[in-house]
Amino acid sequence: MKRTTAEKLAKELRISRARGIEAVIKAQLIRAVTDAAHEQGITHDQIAKRSGVPRSAVTGILSGSLQKVTLDRVLKLVEAVNLTAEVRTKRAA
Repeated sequence: MKRTTAEKLAKELRISRARGIEAVIKAQLIRAVTDAAHEQGITHDQIAKRSGVPRSAVTGILSGSLQKVTLDRVLKLVEAVNLTAEVRTKRAA
C-alpha cells in the first residue's frame, strides 16, 4: 500500500487539508481492521453483527470505499475486531 501525506492527498484531490487528514486517518484505521480481521479469521458478517453496521456497508468500507464513510462507523469496526484507536498530534511546521 502506497503511503501518502495528508497534504499531498489534499493537493491531488483538491480538498482541504483537514479533509485530507480525515481520509488518511480513516484509511489507516480501515487497514488495521482489515489486517486484524484476517489475522483473527473474522468475516464481514461477524464484524457487522459485532459493530451494528450493515454487512453491505462493512464490505464496502473494508474494500476501500471512503465515500460517505463516517469516522464513528470506522471506529465501530475497530472495536468489532478488538482494537482500540489512539490519536497523536504534533505542532505544525
